[in-house]
Amino acid sequence: MNRWRLRTAWIMGLAMLWAATAGKAAAGVFHQEPPELQRLVAEALEANESLSSLASEVAALQEEVAVAGSLPDPMVGIGVANLPTDTFDFDQEPMTQKQIFVSQKIPWFGKLDLKSRKAALAALKQDSLLEARRRELARMVATSYYDLGFVQRSRQVNAELDQMVGQMLRVAEAGYASGRSPQQDVFQAQVELGKLLDERIVLDQRRQTLQDQLHEMLNREAFTDLEVPVELALPALNLDAERIRARVLQTNPLLHSREVDIQRALADVELARKDYYPDMDFRLGYGQRDEDRMGNSLADFVSATVTVNLPVWQRTKQDKQLEAALHRHAAATQAYENLRKSLPHRVEALLTEIRALQENQRLFQEALLVQTELWSRASLSAYEVGRIPFDTMINAHVRSLRFGLQADQYRYALYKKLAALEELAGGALPGAAEPAPGAGPRAAAGPMRKPEPLAALGGGYHDP
Repeated sequence: MNRWRLRTAWIMGLAMLWAATAGKAAAGVFHQEPPELQRLVAEALEANESLSSLASEVAALQEEVAVAGSLPDPMVGIGVANLPTDTFDFDQEPMTQKQIFVSQKIPWFGKLDLKSRKAALAALKQDSLLEARRRELARMVATSYYDLGFVQRSRQVNAELDQMVGQMLRVAEAGYASGRSPQQDVFQAQVELGKLLDERIVLDQRRQTLQDQLHEMLNREAFTDLEVPVELALPALNLDAERIRARVLQTNPLLHSREVDIQRALADVELARKDYYPDMDFRLGYGQRDEDRMGNSLADFVSATVTVNLPVWQRTKQDKQLEAALHRHAAATQAYENLRKSLPHRVEALLTEIRALQENQRLFQEALLVQTELWSRASLSAYEVGRIPFDTMINAHVRSLRFGLQADQYRYALYKKLAALEELAGGALPGAAEPAPGAGPRAAAGPMRKPEPLAALGGGYHDP
């Protein structure tokens, strides 16, 4: 009777623990979009030093637009003409003059406009790269944030398993002490506890690493614990592949920067063609003469000149500059076409992965979790009457919790792929429904350095 009372008490305890875990999973208590993530993304976009450096470069390039379109500074000079070297007297010869002159170099027509355009395009390219970096940073913050949430969820499952296996160990030790259970049951439970301890150490280290990564991206000097979500709802998605591909080709900042490269290369070609024409240097001078030795006043002189450069080294200079500019234009066009053609394939690859993750998650949620639940219950009943050994029963309960965590893993991985897709699309996905009520957080950065929704990133301790 003592043996059956001990087993019954132990089984009731396991059943209560299983019921609490299953009830928690079935309740579907998922976080709404966490304000903490929105705040972290906004803080990263504001405080990250890499973004600040890129923004300063954009501002500097914008200021240089006016400089590139300005004329060279005029030159002012003074001099002496026709001064005799035997006496160095200014009144000895009537042609001796004290001169002052001003000169201005004028580039060939259209060159300044092209240089100003090149400078503006350089600023535009840098701004596109800044926008791409901002979106990347927002995704990275969301990635680490949700990875941290999945690690925290893994730690919870680890604690639940530790509690369950610890209870099994106590029952096994009591049974072995009374001679009713073999010693291998004790060893089996101890091995499981050791594995859980090793896993907990890895999870704690992973948690610390992710928090350090977040603090680095946020440019924080002091370390603080971060509040993270533990569970996420599966978003209700209705992704229109054609609209997403069109959106990516329209708004992807890296593709926009390649377009700017083509425009800059075209400006270089036009400048190289205009280098065949000479620049002009205008000079205006005034020569003042003293009275001669007889006291007669001498008229002053005014002189004006125009000088031009001659393209006598055309074959080794202008021709080569034009060829180089044409090659750069071809290279920029090829780079643009390569990215333009590859982006739809990247979108399709991500959509394929998203569909696969949805199927995996649905398989676990609707089939495997139900089956492992039934297996766990059946193993309790079978062990109670001595029909299965201890290790079979404990594996059934461990597997039940592990499968629940695996389902969460696919959900986090789905958010990861959505984040990558939204980064390509430059914001909220066209044709995608909002997450179902209770759905998890979605955050990102939108254009022009203002936050806008972006899918959160999952995957963590075991990324499928």
